[in-house]
Amino acid sequence: MNFRLWLARLSIAIVVVWNLQAATAFFLTPNRFAPGFELSGLPGETAIRGMAVLFVMWNVPYLVALWHPRRHRLSLWQALVMQAIGVAGESYIYLTLPAAHGVLRTSILRFMVFDAAGLVLLAAALVLAGRRGGFPEADFPG
Repeated sequence: MNFRLWLARLSIAIVVVWNLQAATAFFLTPNRFAPGFELSGLPGETAIRGMAVLFVMWNVPYLVALWHPRRHRLSLWQALVMQAIGVAGESYIYLTLPAAHGVLRTSILRFMVFDAAGLVLLAAALVLAGRRGGFPEADFPG
């Protein structure tokens, strides 16, 4: 048994569980989360449920990487890049929101922290999984 590979899987699994837990909560109880995005009523609940569906969709490469982070290194790279895009995008959104939108800024800040932690865990998984060359091209034959 490869201890580093299992640690890589654990790192990825933590991010997957966080994402799927958020997706489940957003989907089942959107009314709890809509006000944090300054949304209300049926349109707000629908937007939050839509975010839940996106959370699940985004997890596809994470789940492939979780299966075997070394063999599916390209999926791990994809997950890492997706996570980095999330942190960068959320940071931009946060920095451009007026201070008067405190509740919305707090919600975006939570996403930033959540995704930054995931970024660290996925980067750790990439290092732990190891691979000669370390680049995703190594996954392609020939």
